[in-house]
Amino acid sequence: MRLHRLDLTAFGPFGGKQSVDFDELSAAGLFLLHGPTGAGKTSVLDAVCYALYGSVPGARQSGQGLTLRSDHAAPGTRTEVTLELTVAGRRLEVTRQPPWERPKKRGTGTTVEKAQSLLREHDAVAGAWKDLSRSHQEIGEEITQLLGMSREQFCQVVLLPQGDFARFLRADAEARGRLLGRLFDTRRFAEVEKRLAERRRTAEARVREGDAALLADAHRMQQAAGDAMDLPDLAPGEPGLAEAVLTAAAVARGTAREQLTIAECALLTAGSAQAAAERELADVRELDRLQRRFAEARERARLLEERAGDHREARARMERAHKAEAVAPALELREAADAEHRRAAAAEARARALLPERFAGAGAAGLATAARRAVEELGGLESARRGERRLAGLLAERTGLDRQERADEDVLAETEGWLAAWETTRAALQERVESAQEAATRAEQLAVQREPARSRLAAARLRDRLTRDTDDAQREALAAGERALAARTHWLDLKEQRLSGIAAELAATLRDGEPCAVCGGTDHPAPARKVAGHVGREAEEEALAAYQRAEQGRTDAERALGLVRAELAAARAEAGDTPTGQLVAESEELERAHSQARRDASALHSAREELRRAEQEHERRTTAQREAAVRAASRVGHRERLERERLALEEELAEARGSSPSVSARAEQLERQAARLTEAADAARAAEESADRLKAADGRLDEAAFRAGFDTPQAAADALLDEAARRELQRRLDAWQSEEASVRAVLAEPDTVAAARRPAVDLTAAGQEAGRAAERLRRAASAQDAAARRCAELDRLSARAADAVRRLAPLREEYERVARLAGLTAGTSADNERKMRLEAYVLAARLEQVAAAATARLQRMSSGRYTLVHSDDRAGRGRSGLGLHVVDAWTGRERDTATLSGGETFFASLALALGLADVVTDEAGGVRLDTLFIDEGFGSLDDQTLDEVLDVLDSLRERDRSVGIVSHVADLRRRVHAQLEIVKGRSGSVVRQRGQ
Repeated sequence: MRLHRLDLTAFGPFGGKQSVDFDELSAAGLFLLHGPTGAGKTSVLDAVCYALYGSVPGARQSGQGLTLRSDHAAPGTRTEVTLELTVAGRRLEVTRQPPWERPKKRGTGTTVEKAQSLLREHDAVAGAWKDLSRSHQEIGEEITQLLGMSREQFCQVVLLPQGDFARFLRADAEARGRLLGRLFDTRRFAEVEKRLAERRRTAEARVREGDAALLADAHRMQQAAGDAMDLPDLAPGEPGLAEAVLTAAAVARGTAREQLTIAECALLTAGSAQAAAERELADVRELDRLQRRFAEARERARLLEERAGDHREARARMERAHKAEAVAPALELREAADAEHRRAAAAEARARALLPERFAGAGAAGLATAARRAVEELGGLESARRGERRLAGLLAERTGLDRQERADEDVLAETEGWLAAWETTRAALQERVESAQEAATRAEQLAVQREPARSRLAAARLRDRLTRDTDDAQREALAAGERALAARTHWLDLKEQRLSGIAAELAATLRDGEPCAVCGGTDHPAPARKVAGHVGREAEEEALAAYQRAEQGRTDAERALGLVRAELAAARAEAGDTPTGQLVAESEELERAHSQARRDASALHSAREELRRAEQEHERRTTAQREAAVRAASRVGHRERLERERLALEEELAEARGSSPSVSARAEQLERQAARLTEAADAARAAEESADRLKAADGRLDEAAFRAGFDTPQAAADALLDEAARRELQRRLDAWQSEEASVRAVLAEPDTVAAARRPAVDLTAAGQEAGRAAERLRRAASAQDAAARRCAELDRLSARAADAVRRLAPLREEYERVARLAGLTAGTSADNERKMRLEAYVLAARLEQVAAAATARLQRMSSGRYTLVHSDDRAGRGRSGLGLHVVDAWTGRERDTATLSGGETFFASLALALGLADVVTDEAGGVRLDTLFIDEGFGSLDDQTLDEVLDVLDSLRERDRSVGIVSHVADLRRRVHAQLEIVKGRSGSVVRQRGQ
C-alpha cells in the first residue's frame, strides 16, 4: 500500500482545504511530520484512517462523525477527506464526507445532512477515473479486503503509536493477549474455546436433563411402590446414578409381585364368602315376597266382599240399559219430528208478521192466490219501466247536444283568430328557411379556404422553429470547429514534445552488449534520461484519438447544419415572408366566420320542420271550422225530435206510476209484496205437514215402550245410557270380575299358602350380612387391582428408565469427551501443564515471530546488545504463554522488558512495532505496506542512538518503503530534509510541505 495524495477540507483543526503530496515526501524515503502541540499532526493520520475506514482511532470517533468537522470552517463549507493510494496494483481514490449541520436553504436554522462516500479507480488505458461505489458498506468491505487488515490492525501497523508498544512491553500476559488478539484476529480460536465451552455446557445440561428425568421416574416408582423403595442419594450428573436407580427398581418390582400374589389369594376367599351370602339373601327375599303376596291377596278379597252390593246394582243398571236400546230409535224419531215442527211454526210466524193486516187469517191457499195476483200486476208495469228509462236517455242526449254546441262555438272562435294571422306567420317562417340556406352555402365556401390557411400557418411555425435550430446548429458547428482545432494543436504539441525526448525513449530500450538502434554501438556510456513531463507514445496516441473524435464531431455538426438549412428553405417556400402572428390572426378569423356560418346553417332543418308543422296546423284548423258548421246545422232538427218524444213519454208514465214517485218504485213495491206472500204460503204448508209427522211419531213411541217392558216412554228414556257412561259401567263390571279371579288364583297357590304358614323372616339382617360380604370382596378386589397396577407401573417405569439409561450413554460419553477438550483449550485441565488457553497458544506463536522480527532491528539500534525473546513461563498465579523478555549481551542475562530505561524502551518498542508490522503484513496475505508513520518517542534518545535508529528507519527504503516520523524533536528537522509542517493559527491550521 502506497499513499499518493491527501486532501482535507474543514477537517479537525484545518478550517480550509489543505493538500499533502505523499509522492513528493516519499521520494526521500524518510520524512518528518512536525508542528506545535495542538496544530493537527495526529489529525493528518486520523484523516488517512477516516478515508480508509470511515472512522478515526480511539475515543476521537464520537457523535456519529459530527465532531470531525473543524470549528474554524465556514458555515457553508462541507467537511471532506480525499485519499489517493495504490494497493494491490490498483490506484484508488476514496472520498468521504461525514454528516454535518449545514444552514437551511430556506428559512433560518440548520439541518443535518447524511454522510457520503465515493470510491473511484484510475483507468490507465482510458486515462480517467471511473466510479466504483457510493455505498459506505461496500467501500469499507472493498478497502478491508484489499488491505487485509481491520481498522485496529491498520492503526497498529501503519500508524505506529509508540506509547502503545511501550505499554505492550511492560504489560502483563492478559493485556498483551488483548492487543495481539486485535492485531492478528485470533477471534476464531477464542470462538473455538467458546464453542467448546458452550458444547460442554450444552452436553452437561442434556446429561443433567436426562438424569433429572431418570430421577423423576425413580420418584414415580417410589410413589408407585408405596415408599417401599429407597432412592440413591445422588444428584443429576453424578456418576453411578443410573446403576443405582436400576438396582432400586429391580428390588421394588420383586416386592410388588409378592404383594400381588397375596392379594389374589385374598380375593378368591372373599369371592366365595360373598357368593354364599348372596344365595342366602335371595332365599330370604323370595320367602318374604310370598308372605307379602298372600297377605295382599287376603286384603283384596276383603275389599271385594265389601263392594259386592255396588257390583249387583251396576249389573242391574246395565241390564235396563240393554232393554232401553230397543226404544231408542222411536225416541230419536219423535225428538226429530218435534224439533222440525217447532222450526216450521216459528218460520210461519215470522213470514206472517211481514204481511199487511188483511192477510192475518188467510190460510196457505189464500196466501198463494194473493201472491199470483201481485205477480200479474208487476208484469203489466214492464212497458212503463222501459219508457221511464227512455225518458232518462232523452234528457241525457239533449244535455250532450248542448255541450257539443258550446265546444263547437269555442273551436270556431279560436280557429278564426289563428287563421287571421296565418299569412304573416307563413312569411316569417319562409324567411328563416331562406336565411339558413344562405348560411349553409357560405359555410361550404369557408371550409374550402380553411385547409390552405392551416397548412400555411403550420409551415410558418416550422419556419420559425427551424430558424432557431439553424442558429443553434451554426453555433454548435463553430464550437465543434474550435474544439477540433484545439485538439489538433494539442496533438501536434505532444508529438513535437515526444520527438524532442525520443532519445530518452530509445535509451530505455538499450541493453548492455546490444547495438543501439540509432548509432549501432554496443557501448552506452551516457544514455539519455527521461525528464519531468516526458511524453510517451500512449499520450501521443491518446491526443491523436481525441483530435480524430473532435474532427468527426465537427463534420457531424456541419452535416446537421446543412440538413436544418434545407428544411428551413422548404418551410419558407410554403409559408412565404408573412409573419406568423398575422397568419394566426387570419386563420382565427376564418375559423370564427366558418363556425358562425355553421351555427346559422344548423337552423335550416328546424326552420323547414317548423314551416311544415305550421302548414299542417292550417289545414287541420280549416277542416275543424268546416266540420263545426255542419254539426251546428244538424243539431237544430235533432233537438226538435227529442222534445216531441219527451212529452209523449211523460204523459204515459204519469198514468202508470199512480201514487208512487216513479214506475220503478211501484214495481219494487209489487215485487216485495209478491215475495212475502209466496214465503208465507210456503211456511204455512210446512207447519201443517210437520204437525202431521209429530203426531205419527208419538204413536210409534208409545208402542215401542210398551213392547220393551216400560210403563211410559219417559221411563225408557231415563234407562238409556250414553256411550261414555255405558263404557265406564262395563269397565267397572270387568274390573270386578278380573280382580275376583286374580284373588282366587293367588289364594290357591301352594307355595304362597306354604310360605304364609312359616314364621316371618328378617330381611334387614340378611341384607346387612350380604353387604358386609360384598364390601370384603370389594376391598380384596381393590387391593388386588392396586397390586396389579403397581406391578404394571413399576414394569413400565423400569423399562422407561432402562431405555433412558441406554439413550444417555452416548450423551454421557460425548459430554466427557467435550469436557476434556474444553478444559484443555481453556487451560483448566490437568493435561494442560502450563494452563495456557488455545488463543494464548496461537498468540504465543505469533509473539515468537514478532520477537524474532523485532530482534533483527533491535540489535542494530542497540549496537548488538539487546535481543527480544518470547517466554511461555507462568507469571505468578496467572496463565503462561505471552511472556516477553530481553536478553542483555553485556551481562548474558535474560530480564523482563519492564527493566529497560526510557530510551531503551523507545527503540525496543520501535523495533517491536516494525517487527509486528512485518508479521501482520505477512498475516494479511503479503500486502506491501510502502508508507508507515511513527508517532513520537525520539526525544528520549541520545545522539548516537538516534543516529542508529534513523539508520534502521532509512534502511527501510531498501524495501521501497517510506517512513513518516511524527515528532517535536528539533534535531530531527536538521537530520530529515523532507518535512510536512503543521502551522496553527486563529483561523485554523495550514500545511507547509518541503521536499528533498
